[in-house]
Amino acid sequence: MTVYITRRLVMLIPILLGVTFLTFAIIKLTPGDPAQIMLGMRATPEKVAQLRQQLHLNDPFLVQYGRYVWNALHGDLGRSLRGGTPVLKEILTRFPSTLELTAFALVLAILGGVSAGVIAATAKRRWVDGAAMVTSLVALSIPEFWLAIVLLIIFGVELKWVSVTGGQGIKDLILPGLCLAIGPGATLARLTRSSILEVAQEDYVRTARAKGLVERAVILGHILRNALIPIVTVTGLVFAAMLGGAVFIENVFARPGLGRFAVNAIAARDFPQIQGMVLFTAVIYAGLNLAVDVLYSFIDPRIRYQ
Repeated sequence: MTVYITRRLVMLIPILLGVTFLTFAIIKLTPGDPAQIMLGMRATPEKVAQLRQQLHLNDPFLVQYGRYVWNALHGDLGRSLRGGTPVLKEILTRFPSTLELTAFALVLAILGGVSAGVIAATAKRRWVDGAAMVTSLVALSIPEFWLAIVLLIIFGVELKWVSVTGGQGIKDLILPGLCLAIGPGATLARLTRSSILEVAQEDYVRTARAKGLVERAVILGHILRNALIPIVTVTGLVFAAMLGGAVFIENVFARPGLGRFAVNAIAARDFPQIQGMVLFTAVIYAGLNLAVDVLYSFIDPRIRYQ
């Protein structure tokens, strides 16, 4: 296991280098002078040229990129063009809010999706099965940002049950969490149903029933555990996707997380903040994929990593 994890961590190096290189190249090709943005449009050409020299913006592209990678390895993702604050500090300050939202939404998606999938699978071809699958299809078809706006108007503006200015209590976490969880929850419901129905045809399930085990013990002890591999895989991807979906939800509900931070950085053309967000998100994605792979061996002892 240790060898496998070490090998996976080494494989992350070219992936992260590729992400940083593409991001750095796109930023360099984007119109706009960082020195001009920092000084303002009224700055004289002499002051702009002086600042470009201080920031080493006149160096060759590969030299600038190498300096950025070297600084990133030492925890320095640059400074904001607007306030001059360290980018990594700003990201880490806002990350707990986004993590709280996505973790809450993931719990809702797992509880609702897996439960609906199990119920639908055990009630195969009955009205409960059909209702669960139709509901999941409708949930997958609803755009998150549209649902967020509708719920905010109903429960925030009309009923005034929640804050419309980014409250931080558990009450103000329910609506954004629900909006973020409804699509992934529907995906998990459909996947759970199909995975359980597939595993239910295995010989060891028939043997368990032949031994006289009650249906609940068969489902929980034999079927569901062996159906978890694809569910865990999708759950890891769903959590990573939720971090991206938080961009829309956090802006609708005015939550001070990474999503709102990213939108503001793009609107202000704050290149260091944009680069830092992309690199930070790439590290999170890679870490989640590694965690999912390691979790496989605990779910299914037959899986061994060499």
